[in-house]
Amino acid sequence: MLDLTTTYLGLELKNPLVPSSSPLMQKVDNIKRMEDAGAAAVVLHSLFEEQIARESHSLDHYLDYGSESFAEAVTYFPEMIGYNRGVEGYLEHIAKAKQAVSIPVIGSLNGFSSGGWIEYAREIEKAGADALELNVYYVAADPTRTSQDIEQMYLELVRAVVKSVNIPVAVKLPYFFTAFANMAQRIAWAGADGLVLFNRFYQPDFDLESLEVLPTLRLSQSSELRLRLQWVAMIHGRVDADLAITGGVHTAEDVLKCMMAGANVAMMTSVLLERGVQYLRALRESIETWMLDHEYDSLRQMRGSMSYKNVAQPAAFERANYMRVLQAYDQHIDMLG
Repeated sequence: MLDLTTTYLGLELKNPLVPSSSPLMQKVDNIKRMEDAGAAAVVLHSLFEEQIARESHSLDHYLDYGSESFAEAVTYFPEMIGYNRGVEGYLEHIAKAKQAVSIPVIGSLNGFSSGGWIEYAREIEKAGADALELNVYYVAADPTRTSQDIEQMYLELVRAVVKSVNIPVAVKLPYFFTAFANMAQRIAWAGADGLVLFNRFYQPDFDLESLEVLPTLRLSQSSELRLRLQWVAMIHGRVDADLAITGGVHTAEDVLKCMMAGANVAMMTSVLLERGVQYLRALRESIETWMLDHEYDSLRQMRGSMSYKNVAQPAAFERANYMRVLQAYDQHIDMLG
């Protein structure tokens, strides 16, 4: 019998399929349907820092950074309380979700400063969440803030939240850090139990007729997976934290690649928005078929098999790969004559 089990944040999961944070999670019925379709855990939609600030009447501190300083800005979300029924509604939702399903429920905090996060991290734990994901969504738009400032902000936030709760904590990261592998290691040292690679930053578009800057949502594609695979493969077994891939996971092949790179779980939202939560069942069946065809008994056999520390030529993840790609294009141009 095939063994699809994995572990993530100390949680025993029946498979690596984890729907990620999205508005789909606002309805308990959707979470139940995900469990029925084969989801091993879920990450709830986020409680936003802006909501915490509004409800504590301390928004001025954050507005001092300028609304352009973080992508999910106050000016883009004037009615944030309506997004997920506010702080109290969010905590009630966790409790209801835990009563409705038997799979782990992971809470999510979205912001960039400690502020009220410590208090609400504790409240999320009290509401019954099995773990907490910190979605540090920060765009470094201030030219006076150095890379060291930004890194220190992340580390202080992680330390403060980890110290305040007893449940496992994962940190959802961007790929913008100059020395990402080092930063991943430092965040793990700061106490993070898991790293989620990578946050998808939503770029606004310009309306040429109204001359307005428009918030724009574009669903992910499988092509986005390669960046995640590269970095998970490079830090697997070299950074002491569980690893999750999110962004670009659409097919069974995508999930298998995540496992071979070294991820503990593969997270997804866009494909579920496109194809419905029942697609989780088809994903699992396709994974099982592939494993049978290729004579794998368990996911553990393949996990990390294509990572930096396990492949025969780890330089393929660094400059050697760059040189080979250029050489291949040179050959292609020669063939075109």
